[in-house]
Amino acid sequence: MLMGNIFMSEPHHVFKWENLGDIVTGRENLGTDVPVIVYRLLEYTMNHVLSEKYGVEEADDLFRQAGFLAGKEFAKHMLPLDAEMCGFISALQNVLKDLKIGILRVESLEDDGEITLTVAEDLDCSGLPPTNEVVCSYDEGFLSGILEQYTGKKYNVREVDCWSSGARACRFNGKVVG
Repeated sequence: MLMGNIFMSEPHHVFKWENLGDIVTGRENLGTDVPVIVYRLLEYTMNHVLSEKYGVEEADDLFRQAGFLAGKEFAKHMLPLDAEMCGFISALQNVLKDLKIGILRVESLEDDGEITLTVAEDLDCSGLPPTNEVVCSYDEGFLSGILEQYTGKKYNVREVDCWSSGARACRFNGKVVG
């Protein structure tokens, strides 16, 4: 059976969840797992190129935007958006751990929606050399997208502690905006 070109209906750079493909069938021998070093090689070389071309602040913003899109789509396809908050958080913790993205813990959740989260063994940074800076801008966007998709409210999530800044887990503070 001939399959249509998935890139013909829209430009190839327009993200759609279904364009991630059938990974199980496509990687019959190698499987669905990829070593962290391969993920980081992609992320950090992309960050390098974007930073050289646009500057560090713009590169960080682009990573946040990409993370936000990923977070919204991830939530739509991987999480129970109709669950109560406790069930949603539990599902999020489980899927992040199962996919080896990190170990999520909610430190606080306020009535106004402000949330503080930690991610241990974070895919993006755990084990990096200390630079006294936070580096997980993609995660900021990813968590913002997940929270917005679940709550229907816009979130600004910023990392306040990072493995690179000397912490043993990443800490993110999310605030409802607008």
